[in-house]
Amino acid sequence: MTKKWFRMALVFTLIISILAACSGGNKEAAPETDGETAPPTAPADPDQYGDTGGLALPLVDKPTTINWMVVSEKTNLNDSLLAKEIEKRTGIKVNFQPYSSATFQDKLKVTVASGKLPDIIHGLTPPELKKIGKQKAVVAINEYVDMLPNFKRMYVDENPWVIPSYGDESGNIYTWPVANINRDVNHGFLYRKDIFDELGIKEWTNTDEFYQALKKLKEAYPDSYPYASKTKENIFRDWAFGWGIGGANYPTYYDETAKVWKYATIQPEHKEMLDFMKKLYNEGLLDPEFMTDTDDSWTAKMTSGNKSFVTYDWIGRLDLFYNQVKDQNPNYDLRYGNPVGPTGNGKTIESITNGFSIAVANNDNKEASLKLLDYLTSPSGATLVTMGVEGETFKMEGDKAVYPELTDVPLVDISVLEDRYGLWLQGLYVNSDKHSVYFNYTEKEQEAQDKLLNGNKFEPLDPVVNFTDDETAKIAEIQTSLKKLADEFNAKYILNKNYGDAQWQQWQAQAEKQGAKQIVDIFNAAQKRLDEATK
Repeated sequence: MTKKWFRMALVFTLIISILAACSGGNKEAAPETDGETAPPTAPADPDQYGDTGGLALPLVDKPTTINWMVVSEKTNLNDSLLAKEIEKRTGIKVNFQPYSSATFQDKLKVTVASGKLPDIIHGLTPPELKKIGKQKAVVAINEYVDMLPNFKRMYVDENPWVIPSYGDESGNIYTWPVANINRDVNHGFLYRKDIFDELGIKEWTNTDEFYQALKKLKEAYPDSYPYASKTKENIFRDWAFGWGIGGANYPTYYDETAKVWKYATIQPEHKEMLDFMKKLYNEGLLDPEFMTDTDDSWTAKMTSGNKSFVTYDWIGRLDLFYNQVKDQNPNYDLRYGNPVGPTGNGKTIESITNGFSIAVANNDNKEASLKLLDYLTSPSGATLVTMGVEGETFKMEGDKAVYPELTDVPLVDISVLEDRYGLWLQGLYVNSDKHSVYFNYTEKEQEAQDKLLNGNKFEPLDPVVNFTDDETAKIAEIQTSLKKLADEFNAKYILNKNYGDAQWQQWQAQAEKQGAKQIVDIFNAAQKRLDEATK
């Protein structure tokens, strides 16, 4: 095992060296055009393409071709409507380099190792991207912010935390953030409304009502386990928001009242949650296989035989399960339920993320590439890459986009739009139009959005803190083993009737000894830097 990791480290060191040699001060000529493309001309109507955020189209004053590596099953992207429309509007011809989701990461590794990066690339982890950024392989976007009005507005003026949170310790940011691609509600508690109605049980509005509902279900169906779960140890992460200890960095979370980071699994709120789960387990209300259930067995419990009636999962399951069983049980009605826990809140999904790590190679095309990303960040560009061209691919009916050419398609989703028009390409979209089909909800999914939005039932988002290389390494060294120990303790606490206050105190001491305080100290040090940077 030691030799294996040594070889991996050696390979990565070689990659960084190659990048430094191949990309530092890279002066390679811009890719050749076909020689027939006319110089870009300004559109007759400057507002022809909508709100560009202050960018003037076209973006270049001479024919320019850039290479862009994306994830797609579609091999002829360069002939797509999107590719042609980008060139028409911006003057930039995009030579897409598509790779399937199955092969993309392998191809990415080979590409990075070669040192010959395409003009725009994505898919490296944030730490990897920072490392090659420091080697000058990719552009520090903040150095060009004055020519990028959309980036400046969204990520400097309106969200000043972005560069301190996503950049390096020198204040350089190498990743182009992605905005507005998340739904407000995507997961939560789901319940069999048809069974609740049959038994005269009202949907719960607090934790005690949730408990009472499960008890009534058990009374009516003694052989059932009313609550089932397929997420194994992630049940603690998913439920944590209702106890105020959840977050994107779980089990580390930010306490908004105390304004410090804490380790969730040693907090009194965590014990309260475990005590509640233990109570459900002891009374036969929680499926005893909650730590081991597979997708298949959980699905069977939730869809047939009246074995389980409440769970936590993705909202797409609301209609998916119904479609699976409607022929056998047309009354089946899975619905989105209120959050459970003292806070009454569910998870807040971030509207800005750096998860795709989209970056621009440091070469002669860097300004054209940056301007293109900035255009795609604008409202005009967001509509183009996620909806297409109004009047050509789609038209608006009310507040929804409809596609006259696709009336024969049962469900127009983003995969259909990618296949037909080259839209919604992973690695290309950096902003979305909320009128896109991705935000078309079924009646049940819309109910889920409305329930949390109308009630404002969201836990606050934790700050996005940034770590040094040494801090990242230290967290990685501690976190994996500490979380494994926490998951093991959580399960034992619930399943073992002899576990109580004494074992809880022993666990708190063990967690501190295993590094919980070290992790929290690192997060709080990073928080202090973020606070100072955003004063």
